[in-house]
Amino acid sequence: MGDDLILETRNLTKDFRGFVAVSDVSLRVRRGSIHALIGPNGAGKTTVFNLLTKFHTPTSGSIHYKGADITRDRPADVARKGMVRSFQVSAVFPSLTVLENVRVALQRPLGTSFHFWRSDATLRRLHERALELLEAVDLAASRDTVAVELPYGRKRALEIATTLALDPEMLLLDEPTQGMGHEDVGRVVELIRRVARDRTVLMVEHNLSVVADLCHVITVLQRGSVLAEGPYAEVSRNPQVLQAYIGVPE
Repeated sequence: MGDDLILETRNLTKDFRGFVAVSDVSLRVRRGSIHALIGPNGAGKTTVFNLLTKFHTPTSGSIHYKGADITRDRPADVARKGMVRSFQVSAVFPSLTVLENVRVALQRPLGTSFHFWRSDATLRRLHERALELLEAVDLAASRDTVAVELPYGRKRALEIATTLALDPEMLLLDEPTQGMGHEDVGRVVELIRRVARDRTVLMVEHNLSVVADLCHVITVLQRGSVLAEGPYAEVSRNPQVLQAYIGVPE
């Protein structure tokens, strides 16, 4: 595996009692890139994510992260090694403030996530880092807002902040702009661009304008297999992609 690759799958396959959801997928994600998985509904994108983050066990094939075989690792082990999927750690506590949510997330590596009885002095040690994370996702002004009161797009930004509290080297984002209006989409795109400056991002995304704007490499899946791969300008002109993903006749 090349030094510039942070993640590689080799012939990854997942069979659910005769239904092949992922078939022979070999994915290569370069360190420092923003890499997208796209494809029509049922193409296998979420199953690939579940395989990468160990919520499913592959039927065959292997997964390699930073040169090490992690195929049989547990989800928590993968996260500790630096590959984190946003929903794994980003459960937002609706009755806590934005700042309190991030402080709880920062306690996870310390093993004190749910020690709410800890003294204010102990929690204040995490205060500065929590504020830095809120600045990074443009939520500093909302630090005292109760999470349940946040608009949908801002709540997604808070989820990303709580994920970044684990300081992941590789971040997996599943439909980060789903259900958002135009203004929120723009904010989240800029947020992803910022957080990707010093880490690798692999994302599943349906919004092709987001993919075109953000991503260096796009892998297109169809029926669980890789249909095409390359930069957006190349992939978007591929006749097979146009037919399968966008519905344009060949």
